[in-house]
Amino acid sequence: MNDAVDTEPDDIHDEATRVRSVRSGEPWRWAWTVALPVGVAGAVIGLVPWLISGARLPPQVLWATTVRPEAMPFVLLPFSFVTVILIFSLLIVGSAAAGIGGRALRVRGWGLLLLVVGVLIVQIPATVQTAGVVDKGLQDRLESNVYLFALVAGTGLSILVGLVVTILVAGAPRAGALIGLTIAAIGMASWIGALIDPTRMGQGLLADVLVIVPWIAPVLTGIAIAWTGIGTAGRVIAALFALALVWVAPAVTTALFNALSNQVLVRSSSDVIDYAVGVFQAALLTPELALRPIIATALVAAVGLGVRALVGRRRRRVSASSASD
Repeated sequence: MNDAVDTEPDDIHDEATRVRSVRSGEPWRWAWTVALPVGVAGAVIGLVPWLISGARLPPQVLWATTVRPEAMPFVLLPFSFVTVILIFSLLIVGSAAAGIGGRALRVRGWGLLLLVVGVLIVQIPATVQTAGVVDKGLQDRLESNVYLFALVAGTGLSILVGLVVTILVAGAPRAGALIGLTIAAIGMASWIGALIDPTRMGQGLLADVLVIVPWIAPVLTGIAIAWTGIGTAGRVIAALFALALVWVAPAVTTALFNALSNQVLVRSSSDVIDYAVGVFQAALLTPELALRPIIATALVAAVGLGVRALVGRRRRRVSASSASD
């Protein structure tokens, strides 16, 4: 998006604050020195739900030997077709956490690069370690190679999307940051679900809380839209795009989960694709499913924008009163 179009009062205020900070020698000037550990910490935060669950590799249909679930090897990512959404969430939330830390520090230039490197220092070795463990345990057959390649490729794509999220959230104008935050909000649904229910069995003391999971992305996206504002064409376009993402994302995740969790269909790539497309279309175009996230996002955004307008009006009144005195 055009920075010139999107540079409005909030961005001007942010830049003015940054310039004043440089001149006054505030600590943020040295933000680049902590950008690397902030990136590492953000990526680790993303892995927390998986690590506290015990980080045991999910059962594998193509595993060479029969092993009890609790005896499966330790891995840093849950490689399995059934958990592809969780893999995406762990990586995206970690990247977003790093981006939020970077934005708070106002990293630029080398600082932004170090932030990204910090994320990669965690996520790439996690992928390599997991792929190595899975490769050693799978049966020696063509299907095993295809299976592992698909998981590694999907994980690599998630890492790339995560890097875009980090860069947008940490360094882009608010319209761009909104897109990154929306993608992160979509990932947060599965992330929080795994945090509440590490066993992914829908059981335990907090199982009843899982009813909030479908509403996490709409609520967080609505809050992000309110933070961004809609005072420019760029921000309006970003808000509309965010609404579109919130609408499409549940259909995509539903289609992927249903298609990839069906072991019979997985053996035929054409059947998997056809089934996934059918589920996607049904989830996307069924009004009672498709409208709920859109309406929830719009309502939260409207309330947030209203509050923001009231706070802004109050600040202007206080400023005018102070000036008159």
